[in-house]
Amino acid sequence: MTAPRRDEPTERRRDDLLADLFRTPLDPGYAAAAAAGKPPPRWGRWGRAAALAATGFLLAVAYHQAVAEAPSASRARDDLVADVRARQHTAEDLQRQAEELRAQVDQARDDALADSDSAARLKQLAAGTGTGRVTGDGAVVRVVDAPPEVDPVTGQAKEENLGIVLDRDLQDIANGLWQSGAEAIAVNGQRLTATSTIRAAGGVILVDFKPVTSPYDVTAIGPGDLAQRFEGSPTAKRFKRYVDSYRMQFSVKKRTKLTLAAAPEPPLRYARPPSPSPSASPSGGPR
Repeated sequence: MTAPRRDEPTERRRDDLLADLFRTPLDPGYAAAAAAGKPPPRWGRWGRAAALAATGFLLAVAYHQAVAEAPSASRARDDLVADVRARQHTAEDLQRQAEELRAQVDQARDDALADSDSAARLKQLAAGTGTGRVTGDGAVVRVVDAPPEVDPVTGQAKEENLGIVLDRDLQDIANGLWQSGAEAIAVNGQRLTATSTIRAAGGVILVDFKPVTSPYDVTAIGPGDLAQRFEGSPTAKRFKRYVDSYRMQFSVKKRTKLTLAAAPEPPLRYARPPSPSPSASPSGGPR
């Protein structure tokens, strides 16, 4: 093939080179040796051997480096896990101390108000807001994650599971119980208040920032027919369809003598009056 002229466009020269590359993909020296029935040049064999040796050396170095760094990474992970567990224990101890102090405050308050109707009134308000311990009859709604589906060919569990309980499922159940006449509700022992949140974070459901796991028990105290009322609600009917469609487990049972613990004390907020605005100076008007 004749070399392209210098005054030809650059795109034309590039196209000719590509066309020549596709027409003659084999190096001319190898092509001549193959036509003559001779083995390829010895430098080709040695080059391939050197490349393979260099690749093996790099892989060996990378492997030894990864093996050497594995213990340090494992130790760092173990230290993080131990730190998380220690902080969890500390938080639990502080929570127990706070509950004991709150019980002492409640007892002192009841003793001070023993001769008045204020103590009973305060207990009633605390039960209604969720900051007081309550007992009574009601219902327990249990919802459980569906087991993962298994691939019949590989025998492994599929990643997608439509029967996983979501945070909005627990929200719907709690709202359905409120609508059915519930007076107090707890999710896996976590008492709900007017400011409670049920959210998901990283695949875990949090009730007031505390994790809860399946099976989920939504316990409610209310009228004697609370379980019957909730079973006839649209929420319960929808979850029964989930049982048929996604193999999720769902049940509603009537219970007596239930006890719900008090929710943690909400953070105190202080109201402050706005700062007085500077008064406008009276206008003197034209003199």
